[in-house]
Amino acid sequence: MAKTIQAIRGMNDCLPTETPLWQWIENKVRSVLSAYGYAEIRMPIVESTPLFARAIGEVTDVVEKEMFTFDDRDEESLTLRPEGTAGCVRAGIEHGLLYNQEQRLWYMGPMFRYERPQKGRYRQFHQVGVEIFGIPNPEIDAELIALTARLWKDLGIFDHVTLQLNSIGSLDARKNYRQALVDFLQNHIDILDEDSKRRLTTNPLRILDSKDQRVQEVLNDAPKLHDYLDDESREHFAQLCVLLDSLGIQYEINQKLVRGLDYYNKTVFEWVTSALGAQGTVCGGGRYDGLVEQLGGHATSGVGFAMGLERLVLLVQEVNPHIELPRAVDLYVVYQGEDTTIAAFNLAEKLRSELPHLRTMLHCSGGNFKKQFKRADKTGAKLALVIGEEEVKNQQVVVKDLLQQGEQTAVAFADITSHIKNTLK
Repeated sequence: MAKTIQAIRGMNDCLPTETPLWQWIENKVRSVLSAYGYAEIRMPIVESTPLFARAIGEVTDVVEKEMFTFDDRDEESLTLRPEGTAGCVRAGIEHGLLYNQEQRLWYMGPMFRYERPQKGRYRQFHQVGVEIFGIPNPEIDAELIALTARLWKDLGIFDHVTLQLNSIGSLDARKNYRQALVDFLQNHIDILDEDSKRRLTTNPLRILDSKDQRVQEVLNDAPKLHDYLDDESREHFAQLCVLLDSLGIQYEINQKLVRGLDYYNKTVFEWVTSALGAQGTVCGGGRYDGLVEQLGGHATSGVGFAMGLERLVLLVQEVNPHIELPRAVDLYVVYQGEDTTIAAFNLAEKLRSELPHLRTMLHCSGGNFKKQFKRADKTGAKLALVIGEEEVKNQQVVVKDLLQQGEQTAVAFADITSHIKNTLK
């Protein structure tokens, strides 16, 4: 017997029982982004490998360990996108969207990282990303955070997330701080875990969010990033905090928050939750004013965020379980007997045209009425619309309420649309 082929580890199917919640969340996301005037952009899931090395940074975990990279037939190195910002910037430069312009863009789709699969974190995962170009002011940083806060309220999870905020300053300020941090940690080298020792020479700022408790205790006495901030970054951050205060959005300043990608500067933020066990990030982002130039475009300011949909779905399930999701089927058409098939097809198409907001399913697999009603019940439909030989003769449809003890009414074919409207008010 041939071996059963299964999904690749860390790449999951989303089953019909799960997709309604996904669609509900995705629609909420689209609605909020539309309300703020943001426009959707769609990019390929495969990009040239150097794009990510240049954008994300060659010594980041993503580029070093987590990318799905392969050579195509022309021996060009390609990579399944591990995040969306780099591709969005590439598209913006290539199509002339960024030079001397403002753009407020968003995208949604699969990303790929070769990491250890765990709850809410997979090798193929789905992400919503928002990218804004051409606005250097802290006002847009505040709007981005206000947008996410509004989304959490719409999803019913606002009380279960906390905003962490930091400024990591300019590249020069970070360089000075990096040196001070390395000098400090060199004196505590025996305490550092292997990962932190490696990062000490490659990406020392990532040691700040080490999960090792002993390392965190040492870091309590380390130099503080904000002591090294340049004046412009300090002023930018202060204005952002004032705006968030005025909106009533609470935040916690976390000087250890640096984000994992090299392109960030000034504002960085994360929305975190403890509702899924250990504290996890629901959404993260920040400012990346040097990235467009780094990828070959004109100097353009940028700020954005990304959120993982898998993590969002888990959180909504955990803290907001009473969501009324739309039914898979509202109306179920059953038919049996001579000349009933054409009448049933005509009825189903009539309802789909005249009541497009309702979901109409036509029974196509034969069998007696008992079998068909059993199937109608299983779909969760509200009404069964019954056509037998007698109904064809009389130009009628029997409407059976599947939720109210099976009450049924004979309705003229011509009046069926208005009857259903009145019944399902």
